[in-house]
Amino acid sequence: MAYHAAPEGWWQAFVAELPARTAKLAVTRADGSPHVAPVWIDLDGDDVVFMTSADTIKGKSILRDGRVALCIDDDAPPFSFVTITGTTTTSTDPAELLRWGTRIGGSYMGADLADEYARRNAVPPEMVVRVAVTRVVAVRDVAAFD
Repeated sequence: MAYHAAPEGWWQAFVAELPARTAKLAVTRADGSPHVAPVWIDLDGDDVVFMTSADTIKGKSILRDGRVALCIDDDAPPFSFVTITGTTTTSTDPAELLRWGTRIGGSYMGADLADEYARRNAVPPEMVVRVAVTRVVAVRDVAAFD
């Protein structure tokens, strides 16, 4: 079986493709144990952006450590995936919460629910999390025959 390394720029198109794929976010709990949770994401250039509450395990980990890993995959044959590691910055600016809530909500719930999603989530203790990508592994057509 041959893996197909993805060409330059492929991972961004894969992550941005609609319908939107849910990412799996990996963080480390305060005791050092792993934690994985699904998140809705979007891209801003090469940065990955998502929202979460500062009160969740993932939110607390991000505020404490700032290092994360994400996996985005296509679960239909021939299967492809992107793994991303990076460091985070956060924002609780109301305008930024509303902007990203609308954009992310629209990608996953459709344009007709984007505003509703944004208004629901653009309140404390919600925060915008921006991942500055430090490493990407992108593999396409994992199960393809050559």
